[in-house]
Amino acid sequence: MAVLTDVYELNNGITIPKIGFGTWQIPDGKIAYESTLTALKEGYRHIDTAMAYGNEASVGRAIRDFGIARENVFVTSKLPPAIKGHDEALTAFNETLSALNIGYVDLYLIHAPWPSNEIGQNFDTENIATWEALEEIYKSGKARAIGVSNFTVHDLKNLLKHTDVVPAVNQIQYYVGFTEPKITTFTKAHNILIEAYSPLATGDVLHSTELTQLANNYNVTVPQLALRYCIQTGVLPLPKATSQAHIAENKALDFLISTIDMERLNVCQDTAPSHFHNATQG
Repeated sequence: MAVLTDVYELNNGITIPKIGFGTWQIPDGKIAYESTLTALKEGYRHIDTAMAYGNEASVGRAIRDFGIARENVFVTSKLPPAIKGHDEALTAFNETLSALNIGYVDLYLIHAPWPSNEIGQNFDTENIATWEALEEIYKSGKARAIGVSNFTVHDLKNLLKHTDVVPAVNQIQYYVGFTEPKITTFTKAHNILIEAYSPLATGDVLHSTELTQLANNYNVTVPQLALRYCIQTGVLPLPKATSQAHIAENKALDFLISTIDMERLNVCQDTAPSHFHNATQG
């Protein structure tokens, strides 16, 4: 059974809690600070942020104020999509370290293979140079692991062909009905952990009649069912919430979806067809 104390082992041997607290779209300041602090009080030991989220300072302050030993919380941040290149990546990483003010990060990711206003364009050469900077950061000990986000099979092959360190993680859009099978298969085959951002499709899964009926059978909520599904497929979900009730609800995943119901969920139609989909991930 997966609970907050359970972990996955990354391909470099370090462990990462199976459930993370996502902070995408949580504004900097009081809301980000209090949400992160609440998550830590509820027992979360894996916090995911990014420079592009604009809330690293508040997340870092919450971690410091909570008073937890640094080694007992796993913190991820990300290089903004628009920043490419060796020196540029090093500069941005140092800014992240300064904003978080927690000494080091446990995981540092390239947020996307392309700038957000150039989705789908080829940045192979730039990604190689950027990854070489992340390798330096990793070897310095300022990041205990490095990885990527939104990388397709092509983007992953590009790194694997030209660089030394295999990414530990690929963080992609992943939820019931949209599981990126080509990327998922390739990523897992290379012992790269998949993290699911928007595992609840930004709340759109709540509108699925099929998931509602199935959740009722287990006496759980639709979000709990969707998050448990991720874990049983070997994926690490990063649910985001700001209320204490939802933060607590999202960690209560100590139940098991049957094999028959997992098969049903595996062939489920997109539970959020109107939700934004990154076409390059297909």
